[in-house]
Order: sequence, then C-alpha cells, then structure tokens
Amino acid sequence: MNGLDLGLIGNCSIGALIDKKASIVWCCLPRFDGDPVFHSLLAGDGNPSGQGMFAIEVVDFVSSEQAYLPNTAILRTVLNGASGSIEVLDFAPRFKWRDRAFRPQMLVRRVRPLSGTPRVRIKVRPQFNYGGTTPTITFGSNHVRYVGPETTLRLTTDAPVDYVRSETAFNLDGPLNLILGPDETLSDGASETAQMFETRTHDYWRNWTHRLAVPLDWQDAVVRAAITLKLCSYEPTGAIVAAMTTSIPEAPGTQRNWDYRFCWIRDAFFVVRALNSLSAVRTMENYFGWIMNVVSNANGGHIQPVYGIGLEDRLTERVVDTLDGFKGIGPVRIGNQAYEHFQHDTYGNLVLGASQAFFDTRLFMRAGYEDFERLERVGEKAYELHDQPDAGMWELRSRARVHTSSSVMCWAACDRLGKIALYMGLTDRARFWAERAARIRQVILERAWSGKRQAFVESFEGEYLDAGVLLMGEVGIIDPLDPRFVSTVQEMEKVLGRGPFMMRYEEADDFGAPETAFNVCAFWRIDTLARMGRKDEARELFTALLAARTSLGLMSEDTDYKTGAPWGNFPQTYSMVGIINGAVRLSRPWEAAV
Repeated sequence: MNGLDLGLIGNCSIGALIDKKASIVWCCLPRFDGDPVFHSLLAGDGNPSGQGMFAIEVVDFVSSEQAYLPNTAILRTVLNGASGSIEVLDFAPRFKWRDRAFRPQMLVRRVRPLSGTPRVRIKVRPQFNYGGTTPTITFGSNHVRYVGPETTLRLTTDAPVDYVRSETAFNLDGPLNLILGPDETLSDGASETAQMFETRTHDYWRNWTHRLAVPLDWQDAVVRAAITLKLCSYEPTGAIVAAMTTSIPEAPGTQRNWDYRFCWIRDAFFVVRALNSLSAVRTMENYFGWIMNVVSNANGGHIQPVYGIGLEDRLTERVVDTLDGFKGIGPVRIGNQAYEHFQHDTYGNLVLGASQAFFDTRLFMRAGYEDFERLERVGEKAYELHDQPDAGMWELRSRARVHTSSSVMCWAACDRLGKIALYMGLTDRARFWAERAARIRQVILERAWSGKRQAFVESFEGEYLDAGVLLMGEVGIIDPLDPRFVSTVQEMEKVLGRGPFMMRYEEADDFGAPETAFNVCAFWRIDTLARMGRKDEARELFTALLAARTSLGLMSEDTDYKTGAPWGNFPQTYSMVGIINGAVRLSRPWEAAV
C-alpha cells in the first residue's frame, strides 16, 4: 500500500480516516466538506510538520493489527510495543435516541492495555483553515479546548490532562477514554459516556447489517462495502459524497487532484441502486428528498452534475498553499469546477435515482403524481440535449462532444419516465415518453457505432473507445448479446483491459493519457460479462479485483495496474458500489448452501 490503507469511521454526519498506527489523519468538521481539522494525510510525505493529526502511540512501537468489529463501523487497532500492547477502539456515535437519530460531530477513542505495561503518548494536534491556523489551547481538570477563529473543539478525557497537553509519555495501567467534539460539557463522565456510546453504536450497526439482504458469496466484502456507502451519506440532507477526501492524486505528478467531498448525481444514483439491491432503502428515501429539491430549484432549467451536500450550487475551485499534498504531491484543491459543466447524463441519472420510489411499496414515503410532473421537466431537458455536446461523464475540461454515455442516460430518463407513467396508469404520458425514448435510441445506435472500430465509441461519429459505453447493457438500451455490443466489449477488453483492471478511455485528455485504471470500469466489465453469460470469467476477474482492496476491505478511485497500489480519493463510493453489484450478480443462490 502507498499510504491509503486507512480505516473509515463515521456516523452519516462526519467521517474520519485512521491509519494503521491508530492516528486520525483526516477528519473534516462540521461536515464531510468542512475544514479538515485533522489533515496530516495531505501534509506532505511523512507529515514533516507533525501537525493535523490525533495520534495514540506506543512509545516503543513494534507492530500493529487492525480490523473492524464484525458488521460495524467501529475500528479496532492493536498496537504492540516492547513494553506491552494496547487496544484502541475508534467510532463516531450513531444510534437512535429520544426517537430520533443521534449522530453528533464527535469522535470517541477508547484505549486499554492488553499486555505488559505499555508506555503511550497522546498527540492531539488539530489545525484550522486547511492547516493555516494553529488553535489556542485552554484546559480544565478533565478537558482540553482547541480554540480556532470560528470553531472550538473540546476533548473530554479521563487521561491525565497534563500528559495530553504536553504529549508526555506515560505508563498505561488502565483504560482511558477520549471524546472529541463540540465545545459542550458532557452530562456524564468520559468513561460512562464512552461506554454507553460504544454499546449503543455497536448495537445500531449490528441491527442495520442484520437487515441487509446479502448474497451467499462474499458476504464480508458486501457488508463492508454497504457500511462504507452508508457512511458516505450525509443524513441531514440526504446527499451522498463521492469520497471522503480531496486531492488524493489519480497518479503521481499528473495534476489529477480533485475534491470529491460533494454530491454528484451520477455517483449517488449508483450508490442508491447498490444499497437498494441489499434492501437498504432508507438511503434512497433520504436521497430522493435531496434530488427533488434539486429538481424544484432548477424549475425546468439546467441541472448541474454536482452540488454541495447542503444543495450549494457554487463549488468554486481553488488551490490552497497551506498543505503540501498527499505524499507531497500537490496541488491541494478545494471545490470542484465540475459544477460549471454541462454533463447531460445527469438528467438520466437523476430520473434513475428516483425511479424506485414510485414502485417500492415498503417505503415510508411514496413518490406521487406531483413528483412525476417535476421529473417530466427533467425528461424534457434530457430529450432536448440527447444529441448535443457536453463535457461527458469523465468531466473533460477543454473539449465538448456528443458523448455516447451521456446520450444513453438521456434515453434512460425518457425510458424510465415511460415506465413510471405506465405504472401510475398515465397511458398517454407512457406512450409519449416511450416514443421519445425510441427516437433517442435510434439516434444512438446509428451515430455511436463505428464501422471502422466495430464498436460503439465514446462520441457520435467518434473513433475512440470509452468504458462508459458499457453502461449501454446495464441500463437496457441494447441486448447484451446483440452482435454490435458483443463486438464492442471484445474491443474494449483488448484495448482498455489491463488484467482484471480497466482504463477509462484510450484517447488522451486535458492532462494526457490516464496512467492508472479506474476501478468502477473494471466492475462494469464484470457486470457486462455476466450479462453476456460469461460468468466464470466474470467471477475470476471479480476475485482478482477483491484482492486489490485494502486490508480493511475498502477501495480508492484508481489502481496502479502494474503495482496494485491504490490511488485517487478514498474511499470511493463508485468502487464500493462495484463490489456490491459484482457479488449480487455473481453469487450462487442461497439454495446452493441450504
């Protein structure tokens, strides 16, 4: 691994990444896209400043072990030293309290000795303004306050406050607890609060995973992926972030360093669909509320491909000079210029993300006629734009074409609106949208096909291959066994395949030719092969991709197909979705075991 073998904890309000030595290296407050008060992940190779972290160290460190408590988002790290071993339990409280979700902006760290008389050191070094401001520190008998220009954090602990303040090594002769959160006094002591929060958080996650409809095979991988996707959902609004981080490069020195802490309508659809396949439909209900707000705000006009998790429509991109970047590889970016793009697949992904809400009778909320009317405005834009140039799903910054994948999703918007209308008994509207879908389909099959390449290509009248075209089979615009699609897949495997991995596209983009494989493309290939009846090959490739996960079962955006090293923002929801989709499609039926 190259520094991305990290554990994710969270509570659908905040999240944090923890390295193999139990150091919190990334945590943004007060929400996923907020100020990274712990940011040593982006502080340079080896974090030379030693700031922006929350570390619990064994002074004479020898080795470590790390795993999640089964079926939970509670991370357990064992640190072994010459003097003894300790256990660190990390989590963000998450449970039902007073008949509502309790998910405070709080991290809990529980430490206890396991053997010997371990000597430990606690380092709490938050910074504000992306590392630009060091806090003023005040303290009391059982707490330390870290005062910033806009935010104050309070660490409540039963560890010796003097040792915490001075980072003094001491003998750990009993358990201790550290609770970091808002500048508020706890109603109970640190030990009692941490114990209660741990018990209730553990029960919450065990109950949540208990309700998942998991496949027979690869259950551990699926459960971990599902929990990770859940942690990437921002429950107060229903938004789903693409990843927890910003500026982890897709490959060294490429300038492909982007901020993914926002809600892409495309990515969120795939997340919702994957969780729906496991019967975890609550995330879809929350997301439905978020996207219907997007639709209402657009009022029939342009819909951006990405918004802030609080529906912010301006995500101005800038570079910060206070952080050196992951392993010293800059730049570090805040915001994402993609909010300015025209990406026409957005309309189809939005309708697809909302569709199940019209059909699923289990839901607490049901989409109705007014919702359908609002989505018809989205369909009108999809029809209007299906043959117009855009930046495409890969968000090209310097050129526009009529991208096949965008047009396919415009077709999907019209197709699904027709199906929804038919289900609702709106015969005229069903016929209207079916006719529009048929027209778009005819255009795509004619203009996206290249006789020269014997494949559907990345743009109308184009000549290059693009893995996004694999979605043609997935959304149902073409039979996976259609000879043209079979030929397309064969060409892609030869040109874009890299063992079990897949490149996104073959043509150089704004930053040159991609150097690493894009993980979700490999999972699209697996899904396609399964649909074509090549399940044995698909299972072999799927097994190889699972081996590319981190030790905790997570995946980043990209993989160096030569070394297996993860690159890109982390954990990437697209990649975790692929794990679920592959397992669900390829697993043996439960009848095979029982």
